[in-house]
Amino acid sequence: MSTFPPGFLWGASTAPHQIEGNNLNSDFWANEGRVPGMERSGDACDSYHRYAEDMRLLADAGLTAYRFGIEWARVEPLPGHVSRAELAHYRRMIDTAVELGLTPVVTLHHFTSPLWFAQEGGWLGDRAVDRFTAYVEAVCPILDGVEWVVTMNEPNMLAIMVGMARAMADQQASGEWQSPTVDTEGPRPALPAPDPKIGERLVETHQAARDVLRAHLPGAKVGWTVANRAFVARPGSEDKKRELEHIWEDLYLDGARGDDFVGVQSYSSQWVGPDGIEPHPRHPDNTLVGTAYRPDALAIAVRHTAEVTGGLPILVTENGIATHDDTRRIAYTGEALDHLAAAIARGADVRGYLHWSLLDNYEWGHWEPTFGLVAVDRETFERRPKPSLAWLGETARRTAN
Repeated sequence: MSTFPPGFLWGASTAPHQIEGNNLNSDFWANEGRVPGMERSGDACDSYHRYAEDMRLLADAGLTAYRFGIEWARVEPLPGHVSRAELAHYRRMIDTAVELGLTPVVTLHHFTSPLWFAQEGGWLGDRAVDRFTAYVEAVCPILDGVEWVVTMNEPNMLAIMVGMARAMADQQASGEWQSPTVDTEGPRPALPAPDPKIGERLVETHQAARDVLRAHLPGAKVGWTVANRAFVARPGSEDKKRELEHIWEDLYLDGARGDDFVGVQSYSSQWVGPDGIEPHPRHPDNTLVGTAYRPDALAIAVRHTAEVTGGLPILVTENGIATHDDTRRIAYTGEALDHLAAAIARGADVRGYLHWSLLDNYEWGHWEPTFGLVAVDRETFERRPKPSLAWLGETARRTAN
């Protein structure tokens, strides 16, 4: 059995737009359905009202942590207008997690922003840093006692989403919507690389938000999470791999220097050849989002992150597989955890593992890919725990003994 350090966190993650429902004031809600093939989030999983039930499922299974987000578009639906009711709602979520014995890992921005923010220029607007830090200031009072705070989720993927939103706003844009979390398969174009200009602005914003959080919450651990592609070079392609790593990951990992931790988010691995990233071919073993079945990717991601950040403490904030076969989910996760334990044994400072996702949810334009430990009936919102939830809870209990 793989071994993990004492106090290791075990849990699962979610994102507010993907599970809450009716995030009416966000930029993503405004764009839903505008492009052929893009489904609407609608009521999502109705977790805005059912969060206690969701948390109880985690706690009852024996898990010890829950990563969830605060939705900026709810807290500040208009510039400078902060909703006290929404702040109270998210504080109730924090209190509920603690009452159930779950360590809250709170994300302040998970891809979506207020529509007004996007309309005034978004992340490249003149006021972007000030707008975000003002929101963080407003949220600080409800974060009292929270140990883990994530400023932004996957800024490297956010940079891609900003570019895709620009294309969607272009009247000449055509073709079907491609979710940023769905890999290339068949005739669709590959996802564009993150725009370094946007990335640099996000690094600046993150570090400004970190300063605000530290000023108000001296006991909190502050960091952000990075999507790791777990690149592996073909012989002779090591320089190309390093070039791509800087664009896709290292700009953001360097931005984490000085943080208290960094979140690693890993699902699969990609080969790099002399011409760049190699598209993964169709294969019966591929996941529902078209990626290769690569549970070893998590250890590759952890090792690379530790190397670039100089050994910064790591929290695995997302790892999972899109599949309808829960036995495959258990197999994938078990293998990933074995690889993670081996990386820890070799010196990686990993503080916890948070599975993606707690619930089958809205996958950024699509409902088909299912990552959850719990299925959700989209008509009745009934939660149906899968065997993988009990399995992960038992794994957590065994490692605690």
